[in-house]
Amino acid sequence: MRFRKTDHGLTVTVVAGTYVVTLGMDMAQADTTGLLGFAIRRTDPAEDESYWLTGMRTFEASYPNPPDGALVSTQEHPIQDFLWSDFTTKPGRDYLYEIIPVTGKPKNLRYGDGVRIEIATEPEELPAGHAAGPAHAIYFNRGVIGSQAYARKWQVAPNQLKGEARDDAMAWLSRGLDEAILRYIGQADSARFSLRAAVYEFDYEPVIAAFQKARQLGADVRIVYDARVALSRQGVPDKEQKARVARVDALLGEYGLSDVAIPRRSDPSYIAHNKFIVLLDQGHPVAVWTGSTNFTESGIYGQSNVGHLVRDPALAQQYLAYWTELSGDPDNVPLKASNAEATPTLVDVPPPGGVTPIFSPRGGLAQLRWYGSALDSAELMTCFTGAFGINQVFLDVFKQDKDYLRYVFLEKWGVNAKTAEATEQALGRDHDIQVAVGTTLPADALYHWLGEQANTLSRNVKYTHTKFMLVDPLGQDPLVITGSANFSDASTTDNDENMLVIRGDRRVADIYTGEFMRLWRHYNFRYIVTTVDAKSGEPRHNYLAPDASWVAGFYKPDGIKTKRRLAFGAQVAVD
Repeated sequence: MRFRKTDHGLTVTVVAGTYVVTLGMDMAQADTTGLLGFAIRRTDPAEDESYWLTGMRTFEASYPNPPDGALVSTQEHPIQDFLWSDFTTKPGRDYLYEIIPVTGKPKNLRYGDGVRIEIATEPEELPAGHAAGPAHAIYFNRGVIGSQAYARKWQVAPNQLKGEARDDAMAWLSRGLDEAILRYIGQADSARFSLRAAVYEFDYEPVIAAFQKARQLGADVRIVYDARVALSRQGVPDKEQKARVARVDALLGEYGLSDVAIPRRSDPSYIAHNKFIVLLDQGHPVAVWTGSTNFTESGIYGQSNVGHLVRDPALAQQYLAYWTELSGDPDNVPLKASNAEATPTLVDVPPPGGVTPIFSPRGGLAQLRWYGSALDSAELMTCFTGAFGINQVFLDVFKQDKDYLRYVFLEKWGVNAKTAEATEQALGRDHDIQVAVGTTLPADALYHWLGEQANTLSRNVKYTHTKFMLVDPLGQDPLVITGSANFSDASTTDNDENMLVIRGDRRVADIYTGEFMRLWRHYNFRYIVTTVDAKSGEPRHNYLAPDASWVAGFYKPDGIKTKRRLAFGAQVAVD
């Protein structure tokens, strides 16, 4: 949900998701004389609380040498930025924010007249009948084991914790994703319901137990699972894949689900990469759960992931038909033809309004190229995630000079040195491309930062596993593309995959944008510190500027900070 208010020469634009509220401040440059930053106060009527938001940067004159990981009030140490995010909101809540310009000197602060703006965060799921179209519920886990917030609460990695401490840490990391998956499966609590699942990595026992319970309560449960094991040229099975499938088979047997589980074995060099569950009520499909989250501990608690629930019978019917095709364990070639007929390759940019599913494998790369065209069609801003690097289709788009901000969040630069170098070169051509790469702060990266824990829950992908892109997400007609596919050749032509193309749904776009920027800003800072700042070998404090010198960059023509101020301010479409 979006809000805007102007008072006393200050304009505040708010984009509210479920757990993230983004505040964009703007004012005439002439009014920034002597500006030391913004103090932000939040009032939460539901909790009967009112307090100043906190940051980590201080004025050297008033607070030198703060303790490691210290948080300080923005009333005493204001925010020196025109963009700020509150990551501590709760879904479906009303809040009042007061944004106050601060002038004076660090030891003699003066508070001007600011803006008081009432906002509401999005509920996790819209009530039945709330919208004429599909009702979306979107669940991002935190995806930030390596963070100051985690380090303050727990001093060791989550798998080293025990008992209540471990439970608390895992609940914090899940941030509702685990609970949402179990709640969704738990709807199938009698014989009137059915579940049809297509899964890839599948060894998280609470989810398997939830399917078991649904079946015990009378629900009709069927699970297509990836049982493909690639063979070497000598005919030797891949050891890692073989062990993974053996573990899933053992768990299905342990929980009494073997007779309702359907192994996907044809074309063993490919993978059955879906992660979706269709819910049926009295034989009629009513909802689908999809997204990037594998049903594993690492998927739910470790790397960044999203679970995306859509309550829409027509969409659920399309997923059910796809599941039915998969349940026959078809070969790649006939499945390509079936998928192309069921979900034709998109041609127009922008696509039709509403929600359009795309199923893979498909013949050729036309759909992948369409995604590239969609990314290239932006006018205001794009956001792109890459868990395994960036495909050449998108590198060709990023090589073009654009005048708007293009945010990229990568697990790593590439799967090998060659692709990493090519990606760095392509993304380095346009200064408007802003990149964040997953990393963690070591204890000595900056003097007043706590050492952060590594993600020991995940082996191969530690930071981001999401697969989504946003095109002009804060404009009038946002485009969100999200699902299981990694925007790659293989995910288009070889693997079982599903994607949602969602046009014109501001609520969906607002939630995705807030979560993307939460993760991007988190990892962008860490990447800069570990690759640039740490090279000096000198610990230092990142103190606030004692005067208004910090402001100039936000009004520099064609500057990155100027574009960011506008992108989250004046350019946000607010009715």
